[in-house]
Amino acid sequence: MSLSQALISSIAGLNTTRSNLALVSANVANAGTPGYVRKTANQVATAANGTAVSVRTVSVQRELDTYVQKQLRTENSGASYATIRAQFYSQLQNIYGAPGSATALDTVYNNFTSSLQTLSSTPDDTSAQAGVVGAARLLAEQLNSMTSQIQSLRGAAEMGLSDSVNQANDAMKHIAAINAQLSSIGTIDSSAALLLDQRDAYIDKLSKLMDINVVAGDRNQVTVFTNSGVQLVGRTAATLNFDASGSLSANTAWNADPDKRGVGTLTLTSANGSTVDLIQTNAIRSGEIASYLQMRDHDLVQAQNQLDALASVMSSALSNTTTAGTAVTSGAQNGFDVDLSGLQAGNTITINYTDGLTQTPRTLTLMRVDDPKALPLSNDATANPNDRVIGIDFSGGMSTVFGQIASAISSTGMVASNPSGTTLRILNDGPGNIVTVNGVSTTKTATGLTDGGSQMPLFMDGSSVYSGAIDGRGSQITGLAGRISVNGALVAAPSALVKYNSTVASGDSTRPDFLYKQLTSANQLFPGNTGIGTSGQPFSGSMSTYLRQVISLQGQNADAAANLKQGQDVVLNALQQRSDGASAVNIDQEMANLLTLQNAYSANARVLSAVKDMLDTLMKL
Repeated sequence: MSLSQALISSIAGLNTTRSNLALVSANVANAGTPGYVRKTANQVATAANGTAVSVRTVSVQRELDTYVQKQLRTENSGASYATIRAQFYSQLQNIYGAPGSATALDTVYNNFTSSLQTLSSTPDDTSAQAGVVGAARLLAEQLNSMTSQIQSLRGAAEMGLSDSVNQANDAMKHIAAINAQLSSIGTIDSSAALLLDQRDAYIDKLSKLMDINVVAGDRNQVTVFTNSGVQLVGRTAATLNFDASGSLSANTAWNADPDKRGVGTLTLTSANGSTVDLIQTNAIRSGEIASYLQMRDHDLVQAQNQLDALASVMSSALSNTTTAGTAVTSGAQNGFDVDLSGLQAGNTITINYTDGLTQTPRTLTLMRVDDPKALPLSNDATANPNDRVIGIDFSGGMSTVFGQIASAISSTGMVASNPSGTTLRILNDGPGNIVTVNGVSTTKTATGLTDGGSQMPLFMDGSSVYSGAIDGRGSQITGLAGRISVNGALVAAPSALVKYNSTVASGDSTRPDFLYKQLTSANQLFPGNTGIGTSGQPFSGSMSTYLRQVISLQGQNADAAANLKQGQDVVLNALQQRSDGASAVNIDQEMANLLTLQNAYSANARVLSAVKDMLDTLMKL
């Protein structure tokens, strides 16, 4: 090797060592910088005429395990999803209260039933009567307050969605901007490596908000998709739009129809201007955004449904009367007469019959509807999963009702008529008996405190009687827990808890006994949208049992959410440690590298010094 070659090699060695020292220095300086990835130099030997004469740094390498990085982003979404749900369920548990505590729902309900039990023992005791009214008011106020708090949680989810969407848009814009900067860079130097760190940090931020899939492309580019395949970032960033609602109530829900939607929806506008509704397409399935949507549109809605079902069944159990029809015969036809007077909107006529062709027992429920916009009704308008529901429009008066009923049941073979007044007659098909009418009954809501029976409208929907009415806006049951109140007439005259007509003695326990039985032991059928049972097999049992089921289910859901969070945290932390092992700066390792580079620098400098001495010697000859 000539002296000039030695000189070039030593200078190149010094330069390479100096650049490596700069990287070590940067690593040490950024040891605590979030998102910083340890850098090393890629250096290669250069040769001339087949002889290695030099060395040079060709690029800067980020010490990164891309497989672990991909897993980490997936678990990042899952951990964020679990964390948000656990936080919401913790707050929801506080709303229900610790079981048995003074302000818990079960305690307030039990205090109400206990006051009725006391009244049954001493019906003429005015303080016991006042005690029932007071306990009933506390229960109604508890349901009102719980509804308000649940809707506040839904509002918090709505605001959380708005904030998350803003964060996602910011992250996507930065990813696209860095993509543009990197597209013109061929070799990764220190500046480009820092841009890659920044882009990864924004991608990691996006992965907390939603489940994403990152695809690497040419020229240092990445394309970001949701796991469902919707493109978020390419050469440009898409834009997420969320039209947050100002306030939420039990009656506001998401719907694909904008005219029926009462909450914000999430849409994505791509670079070409096309728009897709990400909620309708279920495009986001994990991360903070998915968790907020799950709580706003499902979990908290179900919690509200449970309270509404409690308020609805409790009100109806105390006020509804089911009256069996009177058996009648008309020529060769048999059937039943029922009186339709007193039917309120939402009240029903139930026809049980057997289809003679298949020998299948069937149930037909005719429901009074006063708003034609509500028609036709769906079969889930009642809790019974085995009936067919038909809405009958009463807005035109009784003269139109009987014709509608006749038309509604004509396909079954049964015959409907109006023999007199408000009487409805349902008969079989006569000779041949292809259809057998097994029974007809009406269910009516008592509207007064002294209607002559044990039933009474103890609870009201605000100032109106609750009868389960359905109109163009929906069912009366929706949000009932937030509106339920104690009948004002009863508050003014608590003695009506005992005297259901003028002839009843003050010590008669008939009505208190009925009320207590209905609320503690009578079997009730609950709607299938509560999570207690299903729409195909709704929960059937006493009010007390239903309430225990609700509290138990909420506790189980809260525990499951907390356990999921803990599990996700364990997995995320383990992956983070693996990622840090590959990417984080290890000060001890960097110090060892520094000593190695120091020795290499000294050696190259010694070579350079020796070559200088040799050249000086040659010059003196």
